[in-house]
Amino acid sequence: MITATTSSTPHQFDLTRPVPPPDDLLAEIDAAAKDRGYQNRSEIIRDLARAGLQQGAQDAMPSGQCVAALVYVYDHAARDLSKRLVQNFHGHHDLSLATLHVHLDDDSCMEVTALKGPAGDVQHFADHIIAERGVRYGRVVMIPTATDKKTRPAPRRGHRHA
Repeated sequence: MITATTSSTPHQFDLTRPVPPPDDLLAEIDAAAKDRGYQNRSEIIRDLARAGLQQGAQDAMPSGQCVAALVYVYDHAARDLSKRLVQNFHGHHDLSLATLHVHLDDDSCMEVTALKGPAGDVQHFADHIIAERGVRYGRVVMIPTATDKKTRPAPRRGHRHA
């Protein structure tokens, strides 16, 4: 039994007693299970629960360091969008590690950018890119990194950049 207090009233929750989901939600779960090839309802519910917990952890991510993948699709013909995106990335060069650019069709491009830095800064930057006019879809996946490890500078190879 768990007791939670909201306002000044304690509430008790029995986590051992199953709570049936509404019928319309079960219908959505069953349809998704069929579409994705799950063998039974419990498998998809397990995976959806894990995804929900992971998203909750990401939403509550501490202000520590992280790595992230920012994926977005945009209209390459949108007025000055490419220029604005380049300016944003140059303005945040300390967060951006690399970008993959893919031409999807005559109108759409997709970019996948690897980011690294303080979680708050990465989230703010990703939100800003996704909110740009002409960006049709965007998502960021953030993964916390250990802060107690010391990083060594990479050995110099090849040529230097000016």
